[in-house]
Amino acid sequence: MSATFNLQDELLRQIAAATDEAALEAVRVAALGKKGSVSALLATLGKMSPDERKTQGAAINAVKDAVTAALAARKETLKSAALDARLARETLDVTLPVRETAAEAGRIHPLSQVTDELTAIFADMGFAIAEGPDIETDDYNFTRLNFPEGHPAREMHDTFFFNPKEDGSRLLLRTHTSPVQVRTMLEKTPPIRVICPGRTYRCDSDQTHTPMFHQVEGLVIDKGSHLGHLKWILAEFCKAFFEVDHVNMRFRPSFFPFTEPSLEVDIQCRRDKDEIRFGEGEDWLEILGCGMVHPNVLRNCGIDPDIYQGFAWGMGIDRIAMLKYGLPDLRAFFDADVRWLNHYGFRPLDFPTLAGGLST
Repeated sequence: MSATFNLQDELLRQIAAATDEAALEAVRVAALGKKGSVSALLATLGKMSPDERKTQGAAINAVKDAVTAALAARKETLKSAALDARLARETLDVTLPVRETAAEAGRIHPLSQVTDELTAIFADMGFAIAEGPDIETDDYNFTRLNFPEGHPAREMHDTFFFNPKEDGSRLLLRTHTSPVQVRTMLEKTPPIRVICPGRTYRCDSDQTHTPMFHQVEGLVIDKGSHLGHLKWILAEFCKAFFEVDHVNMRFRPSFFPFTEPSLEVDIQCRRDKDEIRFGEGEDWLEILGCGMVHPNVLRNCGIDPDIYQGFAWGMGIDRIAMLKYGLPDLRAFFDADVRWLNHYGFRPLDFPTLAGGLST
């Protein structure tokens, strides 16, 4: 009898010491399984006399009942503790603000934003978008644009040349998007009305210059196009892009091999501390170059200058982005600094449109 009670005490101690349900299950199998200690005692009842069976059976069944009840109670305790631990581990502070999704947290680069803005403006005027390769031939980048061999204007572009081929010719990284104008004139018949945005490359680097930068050029070829049309297009673009109701423009004579006459365009502004406000003030700021397409360029592209004439212009996308959004250093555009992009970037779901606004 004392052995039975000793077994009960030992089993109850093991049950109380079980730290999880797996350990508790191991105790149950060791006590009540087919080969368990309590099951072994029950198996001895068949060999006992009726009197012994009467007394021993009651004691063994009492041990079984006590162990079963202890197992059930301990299991509930462990399940409750496990649930409390999981709740503590997985608790969410519902007072915290909802985290932004990837689409909300991402930012559009200012250059992409400004490209979308100017595309929307010129598309509203009826311009198509033309694109071309970044790697160009000397013929498309210079010769067809009225840059004679050895002309000093070629030196102004600080060109990145590739190694010479066997025939001595060299490919290059385009120094402007004007080769796209050449390709367009060679492929299409007038009237032509396109803009050519894209990357360009020149060997220069400082606060306002980078070896790779972005330009947008425009081209109009028609029988009756003239400088009055050019002036109106540029004025409407500046008003829409800088979001002002009025803009004063100043056209100054200049020189570009591919236009004649050639002009540089200033717009009136007021410098206020670190800001530039357009449409007011007494200062002038140069923003682009333009002019009537040189007759030699038209001839080089298979267009008769006695029938057609046109005008073209070009501006730096990076530069006008700096002017509009107050970006102090051009080099930061290409540093891939997420902190800078979070500060100056635009929300990806806010598409610039003329109806909804360009700077939303």
